[in-house]
Amino acid sequence: MESFLSPNIKNFEQNYQTHLKRLKLNGMQPKTIEAYSLAVRRAGEYFGYQIDALTVQQLTDYFADLLESHSWSTVKHDLYGLKYYYEHVLQKTWPAPGLVKPPSVQRLPDIVTVEQAQQLFAATRVLSYRVFFYALYSMGLRLGEGLRLQVGDIDAARQRVHIRDAKGNRDRFVPLPAATLPVLRRYWQVHRNPVLLFPNRLGGLKNARCATTPLDRGGVQSALRSVTQACGIKKNSPRTACATATRPT
Repeated sequence: MESFLSPNIKNFEQNYQTHLKRLKLNGMQPKTIEAYSLAVRRAGEYFGYQIDALTVQQLTDYFADLLESHSWSTVKHDLYGLKYYYEHVLQKTWPAPGLVKPPSVQRLPDIVTVEQAQQLFAATRVLSYRVFFYALYSMGLRLGEGLRLQVGDIDAARQRVHIRDAKGNRDRFVPLPAATLPVLRRYWQVHRNPVLLFPNRLGGLKNARCATTPLDRGGVQSALRSVTQACGIKKNSPRTACATATRPT
């Protein structure tokens, strides 16, 4: 099959594979790898798989067309992906600095009140989701941070929690509220997984002890949407529905 590929496509595919390897070697998160690799493939298809010597005019036309059909978020990720490809794969200087400047938008976080949070917890019938939502809320965690929590990350003696691979690929510590520790302890006594604080539910409760993956992200998001809608709370994600500056004591 490879012998039938044009020289342009062969060269593109080789560089694309190098691009993937460099992203992994530089410790990029899976979502970043996916976005940056998609950026290269999208540009490859647009330019007939000849993207190694693009001009400022070509890039101007490309990003202008891209913005017609995609969001600013996609445009921004494609820009970063192509710049990474030029700098780390082609070893070239990006030819169009300052070409794309997404508008700066600042929004105040949309958070629930303590009363709304209590209503949300009470309406969540599945124990694993109820405890998970409470953990996010009480410690102000992002969804991914909560899913990655391990039993060893809970430092009861110092009253803190080790958050791994937080924003910017950095670890950090957050305070462990006094009310949260006994909730997590009781929940762990139910599943007793030696590693994961929130093991997946695929095998049922009896198999939670042996689970090797955390709760499913999609399942958590779906459950939260259902509960918030049932409670009449207009929040669209665990981050906005469960995080707050005022933590329960």
